[in-house]
Amino acid sequence: MSKLPSKAEILDWIMAHPTQTAKRDIAKAFGIKGAARIDLKRILKELEAEGHLEKRHKTYRDPDRLPPVSVLQVKAPDENGDLFAQPLEWHGEGVEPIVLLVLRASDPALGEGDRILAKLQVVHEADHNYEARLIRKIGVSPRKIVGIFRKGPEGGRIVPIDKGADKEWLVAPDAMGGAKDGELVEAEQAGPRASRMGLPKARIVMRLGDPSEPKAVSLIAIHQHGIPDDFPPKVLEEADRMKPAGLKGRTDLRELPLVTIDPADARDHDDACFAEADEDPKNPGGHVIWVAIADVAHYVLPGSQLDREAKKRGNSSYFPDRVVPMLPDRLSGDLCSLHEGVPRACIAVRMVIDSEGNKRSHEFIRGLMRSPASLNYAEVQAAMDGQPNDRTGPLLEDVIRPLYDAYYALRAARDRRQPLDLELPERKIVLGEDGTVTSVNFVDRLDAHKLIEEFMILANVAAAETLIAKRTPLLFRVHEEPPVEKLDALRETALAAGLTLAKGQVLKTSHLNKLLHDAAGREDAELINLATLRSMTQAYYNPENFGHFGLALRNYAHFTSPIRRYSDLIVHRGLITAHGWGDDGLSQEDIERLQQTAEHISDTERRSMLAERDTTDRYLASYLSERVGAEFGGRISGIAKFGVFVKLDESGADGLVPIRNLGNEFFHFDRDAGTLMGADTGTLITLGQRVRVKLVDVTPVTGGIGLELLELAGEAVEAPRHRKPSGYGRFKKTAGGKPGGKGGPKRKGAKGKGPARRKDVQARAKDAKTARKVSRTRKADR
Repeated sequence: MSKLPSKAEILDWIMAHPTQTAKRDIAKAFGIKGAARIDLKRILKELEAEGHLEKRHKTYRDPDRLPPVSVLQVKAPDENGDLFAQPLEWHGEGVEPIVLLVLRASDPALGEGDRILAKLQVVHEADHNYEARLIRKIGVSPRKIVGIFRKGPEGGRIVPIDKGADKEWLVAPDAMGGAKDGELVEAEQAGPRASRMGLPKARIVMRLGDPSEPKAVSLIAIHQHGIPDDFPPKVLEEADRMKPAGLKGRTDLRELPLVTIDPADARDHDDACFAEADEDPKNPGGHVIWVAIADVAHYVLPGSQLDREAKKRGNSSYFPDRVVPMLPDRLSGDLCSLHEGVPRACIAVRMVIDSEGNKRSHEFIRGLMRSPASLNYAEVQAAMDGQPNDRTGPLLEDVIRPLYDAYYALRAARDRRQPLDLELPERKIVLGEDGTVTSVNFVDRLDAHKLIEEFMILANVAAAETLIAKRTPLLFRVHEEPPVEKLDALRETALAAGLTLAKGQVLKTSHLNKLLHDAAGREDAELINLATLRSMTQAYYNPENFGHFGLALRNYAHFTSPIRRYSDLIVHRGLITAHGWGDDGLSQEDIERLQQTAEHISDTERRSMLAERDTTDRYLASYLSERVGAEFGGRISGIAKFGVFVKLDESGADGLVPIRNLGNEFFHFDRDAGTLMGADTGTLITLGQRVRVKLVDVTPVTGGIGLELLELAGEAVEAPRHRKPSGYGRFKKTAGGKPGGKGGPKRKGAKGKGPARRKDVQARAKDAKTARKVSRTRKADR
């Protein structure tokens, strides 16, 4: 019989072999067999009772040590940019262990609140210090919600403000956080289990104020989507220490008339441009175009507090009443803004194009510029149209007109390249001094807008080409081809409108442009443009170059907006490294974590887009809330099993006509065709149809707009009656409950027997489908 080990020997074994701590592992290590196993079990039980060991899932471990594989929750980066994590499986006494995350280049980006499974290694036994290496992400911190708090006798409830949310959340009396009835609050899930009433529990973590206040509209979206809107003190302190850049190490561009052209209400100006005729006799009719961009990389150094916060935010977010910037105002509104008459650090690109708009060469320069004027789109366009003002008049011949001459050449090159030419009317929400919506206006798209757009695209191409040529890592702006199923849906929409989209060949943007051109001037032009946009994939950032389908460009990166996009800052650092301009270029960490950065900022971009869209929906709902009962013209913009979406002509708001408000018949949903068909009349509801609707319900806090269908394609629709859910109780039964015969199943209000009636409806539905197929065949043959 083997000698039993002492308690100290067992503890030493477990400490030395943290992955072999089951009873059988210990028995095997000490050669314990047979009846001696009973004694070993007794010793392990004593060690457990004495607090030296903790039994978990048939294994033993030191309760003051973390298991070799643990679940961790990621904390916010510290002031040095290091990531630490909280061990969720530590139940020991004393100081909580310190766990440093050691990430590899292939690991995904991690953020505060992420839960991970990690392999741990002891670094300093006495101090309980560990290093953790990621195995996989397993979740995030407790789910957060934003809603209206309704106080009750025992705590209260939170009514979510999400349009799609259908569950309320219970709040215990000790989890109310001082919230008052009717307040807008932010809460987090208080536990994984629902209450006895079947509702999840929540704990209020922040009171956001009166939900009816105009300022609450964007505040809801900011908190709902987790957009950071306050800068930490250390970030602000670092920004406040910054001083304007001088001429040292830079090319003097202060005599070059680089003007900024922005919206009239722009707060920052991060790009400036200038153009002139090329004097090179080898390039007759050519132009030289300068684009200068604020040198944000000079101020936001890799690994700094500013850098970590900018990367965390990923981009600025824009709302009708406020901007949540990526950088503090000391930079975004001051040192990195190309204000009129003030020297500013910049990275500029000088590009030479020929008379047909083809780029012949380009060169990047790190310089110091001084803009002679900060102009807006409207006044620049007015000057070109013969109405200059005091600001644009002196610049018309030497600055503004040459910009347009260069633009006309680029426009010709664009026409040959055939990028996707979407024409979607832009609506701008206008707010009064009290923050309420006063109007929703269409924004004119001027040649001045297109001029700046073409200059920026050309500069972005130049940046990508330079970094590729110099073999410097960068983030590409990637836009892949649309998937087949989305193209098929677009073809269905086009066919319903009497248009065609080529099939059976490699898709090019020129094919889509032909569809858009054919739709131009028609009533459904906006719908076709929207459907085309919806068929596109989402653009994103990636260290690998997959091209930009929408712009019809092989090499494309974002360079022109480093104040509001972290991707552009990475490209600026790449240019600094590639040209050897200084030590503020790409860091080794930037390069190693390029993939994670790309994924993270692609996510933050989508987050901002959703928040901005939700805010617009709420403002539009608030704008329409005083007009319940009014009638509006619109067009069907979406079809689902539960109803149809209608885009209202006047405001561009999207409202829902629930299936119950479509009329007095059952509607069959054809998912493939994207249509609804009336069971009684054979009425076919398709995308793009003109409708007249009545506004019946508005919920500003969620952005929900409910409509009732009055007219479809010019034909009046019978007002819906209250009835049982669609498809149920549609046929009367005899006393015996048997179909057929005298008094058998009969459609209410229908002539003839039920089966005959059903066959008639089915026949008409079949005829309608056949007619659509014939129509498609004829159009494809044209």
